[in-house]
Amino acid sequence: MAEDIHIVHCAISEVGKRLKSTLANQLFIVCDRNVRNLAEKIGIESDGVFEIDATEDTKDISSVVEINRWLMDEGADRNALLLGIGGGITTDITGFAASVYKRGIRFAFVPTTLLSQVDAAIGGKNGVNLDSFKNMIGVIRQPEAVFICPEPLDTLPYTQIVSGAAELLKTFIIDNSKSLYEKAVETLSGIREAGGNISGYSEGLNTLIAEAALVKAGIAGRDPFEKGERRLLNLGHTFAHAIEKLSGEKISHGEAVSIGIIIAARLAGKVGVAETGLENRLKADFAACGMSVECPFEVGEMTSAMSKDKKAEGSIIHFILPYGIGDVRVVDMSPDEATRMLI
Repeated sequence: MAEDIHIVHCAISEVGKRLKSTLANQLFIVCDRNVRNLAEKIGIESDGVFEIDATEDTKDISSVVEINRWLMDEGADRNALLLGIGGGITTDITGFAASVYKRGIRFAFVPTTLLSQVDAAIGGKNGVNLDSFKNMIGVIRQPEAVFICPEPLDTLPYTQIVSGAAELLKTFIIDNSKSLYEKAVETLSGIREAGGNISGYSEGLNTLIAEAALVKAGIAGRDPFEKGERRLLNLGHTFAHAIEKLSGEKISHGEAVSIGIIIAARLAGKVGVAETGLENRLKADFAACGMSVECPFEVGEMTSAMSKDKKAEGSIIHFILPYGIGDVRVVDMSPDEATRMLI
């Protein structure tokens, strides 16, 4: 059964107004300490704010326990709502903490990065890392709402725009029914040529964010537990997670996804299913947008990490391969088989 995923586009000052009508009594906030000021701009007073250092090192079960202990000490009851303000790490931790506190309380998100607005905060996956393996502990549970506000992007470093660009383009590689992949490449390459200044591209970027969020919400709503269609959203991610682990998290998630999509296109070519020139087209488009396209590791180095991917089923991984722009499919094979084809 499809699930309704409630996405709200509004100014940051309107978030409190939108929440007020649904609050039973208590509102608690978990926020990345770098965006603490946004917690004061949502237009409603909270019962407490818990700041976190949003890094892959702190994205673990101990952070979830800390938040649960804080909620208990603050007297949060089962009708409380936990609002996560920050990027994908913050929303992942917040959603998981809310999902297990008193067996589950309500939660909502204000994603503050491009990556989280188009992907990480949407779809109900909430989890933390285990021994540097990505999101190995978690639950699937939908937030009450995802508030996508334009203001946080105005002060976002360009590196964060580039990091989110991979997920934005990934979405339109999966679903290009409105020909938005081409528009996204044009917009992102324009931002790069403008030295990372998004001011002249804000309207176009916000439109792309809204459309990408709809695509992600539609797929996740139709297949919340990743039994079929939702697997397509993992395009590039099996390789990306291996790259992140091998780099000791020095390579960002967005950068790794960018490289991972290129490798997936190369594998699609080796399998013989990709349209002619797809890998080269994607490399040229991604490079024009300022994204990474070259893997710093040999493919053989990634085999072990891929075998521990949470999407592995026995010896098989559901590799997501692009056949063309707007045509992405599942191809099952073992990590060893994929490695042999890519070497």
